[in-house]
Amino acid sequence: MPPRLSFAPVRNFAKQGNLTRRMSSQPKVYVTRPDVDDSGLELLRKRCQVSTWNETIPVPRCELIREVAGKDALYCALTDKIDKEVLDAAGSQLKCVATISVGYEHIDVQECKKRGIRVGFTPDVLTDATAELTLALLLATNRRLFEANKQVYNGGWKSWAPMWMCGQGLKGSRVGMFGFGRIGQEIAARIVPFKPAEITYTTRSPRPQEAATVNARRVDFDEMVCNSDFIVVCCALTPETKEIFSTEAFQKMKPNCILINTARGGVVDQKALYEALKNKQILAAGLDVTTPEPLPLDDPLLKLDNVVILPHIGSADIETRKEMSRITARNILAALAGDKMDAEVKL
Repeated sequence: MPPRLSFAPVRNFAKQGNLTRRMSSQPKVYVTRPDVDDSGLELLRKRCQVSTWNETIPVPRCELIREVAGKDALYCALTDKIDKEVLDAAGSQLKCVATISVGYEHIDVQECKKRGIRVGFTPDVLTDATAELTLALLLATNRRLFEANKQVYNGGWKSWAPMWMCGQGLKGSRVGMFGFGRIGQEIAARIVPFKPAEITYTTRSPRPQEAATVNARRVDFDEMVCNSDFIVVCCALTPETKEIFSTEAFQKMKPNCILINTARGGVVDQKALYEALKNKQILAAGLDVTTPEPLPLDDPLLKLDNVVILPHIGSADIETRKEMSRITARNILAALAGDKMDAEVKL
């Protein structure tokens, strides 16, 4: 029999060339986290060339500066400092910086404004998740849940005792809200069923309509720190709010006051907080945010029993994080197309 002849497949070079040209014309996006929900990344991959940092630790700065070069958009997180150096490295074609967060203090927005770079963020979607976590942290702190749980495992639980592990209830208390935006209002609404005697709030501008829904009263900062049994920090980090909870503020607080912070670590002077907790100037604190993050294992706050610290999980609700990923992607696509973003920082 004559030998069988085999033929190599004929490649469609024209089709491959079209694909190459189409890909080269697509906008380029760099994503600084591989562990964001894939639904947002899929939106980007349909219309963009997407490259991603491939480790779950924050992208090293040298890597960020190298990889952002030539990109049209940057998908970033709170862990990434986006400043002049990064924007210079990206180049003049960069059109958008979108962060998967409600806060954007890690982005030099003024530098972006100078260059005509649009900035996207993810407000609103995480309001309920953060409010829920804040209430959980408040209850865990005031009822000493973490402290009590340790006693189960270390042998401290000997028997029921009338005054052992007693905490401070919300009923009949005075709750001060430092910040009264969307998240602050939702936190206050969740506190109301616990029957506090009064809810007060401190903001730059009065919010009478929103306050009326929870029967809250606007006060200045001094009145809030002097009279509150609980203080809930839910403001933005700005030059005015940076370390506003200082030694002076803690000295004005009642000895039974409990401070809860789910906003930004920089609002609180942590050294002053440590001294206030250690010296019983205030009763306790609950923190979902710290400076720095993560908190070093040798930080003195970790040696105290009257503080509950969580690893910045305020918005760590599955559906919330998925939608945050999608909003960030949609912000980028809108900016690249010159359309209205889902949520854009006003520069």
